[in-house]
Amino acid sequence: MNWLLVLLVLIAGYGILSAVIWKKQIWADHIVFYGPIMAIKSMKVSGFDWFRRFSTFLRLYASFGVVMVVVISVIMTLLLFLSLQYTFAVRPPPTGIYAPQNILLIPGLNEYIPSTIAVWLAFVITIAIHELGHGILSRVESIRVKSVGALLFIVPIGFFVEPDEEDLNQTRGMKKIRMFGAGITNNIVVGVTCFVVMILLMGLVVPVTGPVIGGVYQNFSAGQAGVPAYSIIQSVNGTVVTTPAEVSALLNTTRPGDPLALTVLHNGVREDYTLTLSPWPEEMPGRQSGFMGITYYDAPLILQAIGDSISPIGFLRFLTVPFDISGLGNPLRILALETPAQQFYIVPFAGFFGIIHFLFWCGWINISVGIFNAIPMVPLDGGYILKEGVERIFERRGLAKYATFVTTFISTLMVAILISLIVLPYLFTLTAV
Repeated sequence: MNWLLVLLVLIAGYGILSAVIWKKQIWADHIVFYGPIMAIKSMKVSGFDWFRRFSTFLRLYASFGVVMVVVISVIMTLLLFLSLQYTFAVRPPPTGIYAPQNILLIPGLNEYIPSTIAVWLAFVITIAIHELGHGILSRVESIRVKSVGALLFIVPIGFFVEPDEEDLNQTRGMKKIRMFGAGITNNIVVGVTCFVVMILLMGLVVPVTGPVIGGVYQNFSAGQAGVPAYSIIQSVNGTVVTTPAEVSALLNTTRPGDPLALTVLHNGVREDYTLTLSPWPEEMPGRQSGFMGITYYDAPLILQAIGDSISPIGFLRFLTVPFDISGLGNPLRILALETPAQQFYIVPFAGFFGIIHFLFWCGWINISVGIFNAIPMVPLDGGYILKEGVERIFERRGLAKYATFVTTFISTLMVAILISLIVLPYLFTLTAV
């Protein structure tokens, strides 16, 4: 299927439909346009009032969230300063994770975030959960909600909750801070929950046994003979083997230049190869035996590492999975993407890894969006929390006239750092020419 043609047809159809709606003012009370983006809104917001019966719990939940947001804000501020310092020291080119499009959390545009159904569904759910938090806490704190809606550009790209501006301006202190922090709190809590469920589900997986080839070194015997990665070694010189240790024991009796008959199982097909064993690489001295030039894929060890990841550090490790820039392959990418390694796991039901991928991206995007929104910079939620907190603290000390200056200074500083992280790699490249 020509997906480019499909995309062009969808864009054309969306453009025609939008033009008709705009020109004839169809559903004018419910549809407005912001450039090419269509906003569909509804004034039926009474559903948020249902949550007021849980006001005590939700205020405690949101208060805990505010503490978490403040901690994240401080950490993110420090990390941004360290990133800027690192950028000046290393002077990276504008490629890879430093490319501008990879700073944006847009599936398909960001080369590390694939444009798949699982990712887009997680993306939409993340935004909905964020806005739902604002809407619920608005009503819990007696702030009226005027409308809710979705932003469309062919597909849903966002949601919004519109609090009553007059009520919002009259609300002060922790009530307002809790409302601003509720979206971030929801994202972090849902993200962590998705990661926990994903880890528990991976506990149902049984690894395939056997010496599984995970990688093949270039310019060594296995690579020269065409032995494929992600295959299982069946026999060495006619001797059946079932573990990497048995393969190593047989190789220990060989010398560089010796021939080796290797039988592997690849995609369900047995294949025979004849290798001429290589010497060990210079960076691995002291070995006299022949060298095949392979690495093993240790599925049991990987499952153990996933199971041991239920911790804040473990979850942060998951956040680095998409950014596999080592060139060696990240074994945890089975959680996020379709990989050949999935064949070495026995799963409990069909479509298992599809659910795992959705849970991974739902966790990853929720936590990433929550962390980013915690940056103390208006118009992000972290910026509005900073603004309200500074205003109330300065007001109690008779310094209210300085509050706006402090908030503006911090927000401007954060914006300057973010822009610098994008622009500096280009400037370094230009000055190096």
